[in-house]
Amino acid sequence: MNKMLYLVRHCQATGQEPDAPLTELGKQQAIALADWLDEAKINRIISSPYVRAYQSIVPLSKRLGLKIEVDDRLVERVLSPTLFADWQEKLAETFVDIDLSFAGGESSHTAMSRAIGVVNEVMQQSEKPVAIVTHGNLMTLILKFFDEQIGYADWANLQNPDVYRVQIGDGVVKISSIPNREIRIS
Repeated sequence: MNKMLYLVRHCQATGQEPDAPLTELGKQQAIALADWLDEAKINRIISSPYVRAYQSIVPLSKRLGLKIEVDDRLVERVLSPTLFADWQEKLAETFVDIDLSFAGGESSHTAMSRAIGVVNEVMQQSEKPVAIVTHGNLMTLILKFFDEQIGYADWANLQNPDVYRVQIGDGVVKISSIPNREIRIS
C-alpha cells in the first residue's frame, strides 16, 4: 500500500525566532502553496508550532476544513545556541557526521530521530496524503533518513516555501521535489 507525504518548508518569514511571522510575500506564498496543495487530496496537516510554519499552512487548512495538528517534534533543529561565524561549515559537517553535536545543540541524528517519530506515526495512522510543515534543516534531515545521499547541498538549495513529495510503498521510497516555480503567486 502506498503512503504519500508532502514535506513542506515554511514560506518566507521575518526571522528565525519561534514567533517570527510570515512577511507579506510569505503570506502570498502561503496562498499559492494552498492552491498547489489543494489538488493533492491531503486529509491531515501536521505543523511545527513555530509561527512561520503554522501560518504557512493556514490557507490550506481553511480551504480543506482541516484542523492543523501542532507537533513540537517538528521544530527546527538547533545547531547550537552559540552563534558561530562559520556556522554553515559546521552545519555541513553535521550532514557528514550525523552524530556530531555542538555545545547546547542537537546532532543531525537526534533531530532526525524526533522528526521521523512523527513520520512513523503518520505512516501507521493515515491512508491518505498528509502534509507535514517544518523547517529547512529538519526537512532535509527527514529526506536524508530516506536517502543517505541527501545532505548539506540539498539544504543550501532549498527555497521558501519548498515541497517534497515522499511516496512510500512496497519497500520503495520515491522522493520528488516540487519545483518552486509550480507554486506560483498570482
